[in-house]
Order: sequence, then structure tokens, then C-alpha cells
Amino acid sequence: MPSAVEIFLIFVATSESVLGLLGNGFIGLVNCTECVKKKCSLICFILTGLAISRLCFIWIMILDGCIKIFCPDIYIFGNIIYCTFYLWTVFNHSTISFTTSLSIFYFLKIANFSHSIFLWLKRRISTVFTLVMGCMILSFAFYFQQGLKIINDHKVKYRNTSWWLHARRGEHFIGNLFINMGVIFFFIVNVIMCILLIFSLWRHYKKMQLNVTGLRDFNTEAHMRAVKVLIVFIILYALYFIGVIIEASCGFVPENKPLFLFGFINLAASPCIHPFILILGNSQLKQTSLRVVRQLKCCEKRQNLRVT
Repeated sequence: MPSAVEIFLIFVATSESVLGLLGNGFIGLVNCTECVKKKCSLICFILTGLAISRLCFIWIMILDGCIKIFCPDIYIFGNIIYCTFYLWTVFNHSTISFTTSLSIFYFLKIANFSHSIFLWLKRRISTVFTLVMGCMILSFAFYFQQGLKIINDHKVKYRNTSWWLHARRGEHFIGNLFINMGVIFFFIVNVIMCILLIFSLWRHYKKMQLNVTGLRDFNTEAHMRAVKVLIVFIILYALYFIGVIIEASCGFVPENKPLFLFGFINLAASPCIHPFILILGNSQLKQTSLRVVRQLKCCEKRQNLRVT
């Protein structure tokens, strides 16, 4: 029988997952419709790829969590662990790489620098996106190779628990940190983009003070929106790393379900909450979401009138 803490954490994790599926599904649907109506732009492709990757990643997280909580023996002694590992790796890395591409896109489109390297990159956004995807593929290859070793060690643990806990604990943590080097690299890129955008905003604000117009121009608004989106994502990214650390710790205390659920909630924060930040920060997505809400309210009123 689950404890009160476990029930509460399951409720939070379930609510978070449902919201993530709805938010990412909405972004994916809107951008797919836009691609059908018009020529697919790079930002439309990035948002669509990000939404689809996150949808798949959330479903994999739900499957992985349900198996670990309700059927741990199947996960430990069967081969399903390899299947979930491959799918987890593919969609996790694609999600992070698309998010990094989005951060770089915001930076190159909104920031204002006169440096020759920045201007060169600004004219070649598609090339930068291709480079990010190439880094993602390299990270795939490295993660697969090292991740399989950790999975095999994880199975050995259950054959000789006392030996594994004493002899391999440090190696387990180092291995988990090592295979996430690609993810850490993308995180550093996001932090750099955010810092440079803030610096660009500060420079633009100083120029506006020298040329007092009394109006808040569009460039300032664009800077503010992009900075807010990136700062929130960095916070969610930090929660992701906390979740990774907790998940690694669960390898030593597999019976501690509340700890696993808490780690799951932290891991799911980025793919489940970030889409709503994107919706609020994107005028087209925001307007479409408001129209959907108005239509739902109208449908509810009609339904109430029919009942009465």
C-alpha cells in the first residue's frame, strides 16, 4: 500500500506529465499547421522538432517510471531496460539539442553586436543549426557506449549487492557524470547565450538612455522576452541535473520510491513546464492559445444552456 507521501508525489508527477503532453502537443500542432499553410521556416522547424521530441521523451519517462515503481523485477532481469535506454537517449538528446538550437536562434536574431564572428554566424543560422545537430549525434554515440556499461554494472549489482555497493559506488557516480558530458556542454552553451543576451540588452538600454524617446521600443521588448525564456529554461535545466543525480542515487536505494518520484518530478520539469513559457513568450502561440480558451468557454456555455 503506497504511503501518503508516495500518493502525493505520484499525483504531482502525473499532473506534470499531463500538462507537458498538452503543452507540447499544442505547440507541435500549431507549428505543423503553420508549416502546411506556409513554407516551413527554421524557427517553425525547431519548435516542431522540440515539441515532438518532448512528447516522445515524456511518454518514455512515464513508461520508465511505471515499470520502476510497479514492476521493478521486469526492469532488472528483463531486456526492456535496453529498449527504454535507447529510446530515452534518443529523445533526451534530441530535446536538449533542439532547445539549444532555439536559444542560439533567439540570440542571433535578437542580440546586437558588431563583432565580425557574430555577424558571420548571424548570416549562417542554418549552418549553426546543422553544427548543433552534429554535436548531438556525437553525444549520442558516446552516451550509447558508456550507458550500456552502466546498465550491465547495474545488473551485476543485483547479483552481488554488497560487493557492488562498496567497490563500484564511486565509479557509478563518475560514470553517470561522464556520460552526461554532452548534456552539460549544451547547458553551458545555453548559459552563454543567456549571458550574452543580457549583455546585449544592457548595451541597448544604455543607448536608449542616451537617446531619450520616452517609448519602449520593440528591440527592448524582444530582448526581455528572450532573456526571460532563457533564464527560466536554465532554472529548469538545473532541476534536470538534480533529477539525474537523484536517479543515480536511486541505484543504491532501489526500494526508496519517494526518492525516485522526487527525482522524476525534477527530471520532468524542463520538458513539461518549458512549453508554457514558450507559449507565453511567442505572440503567435499566445494568441492561438487565447483563441482556443475562448472557444472552449463558448462550448461550455452552449453545453450549460442545453442542460438547462
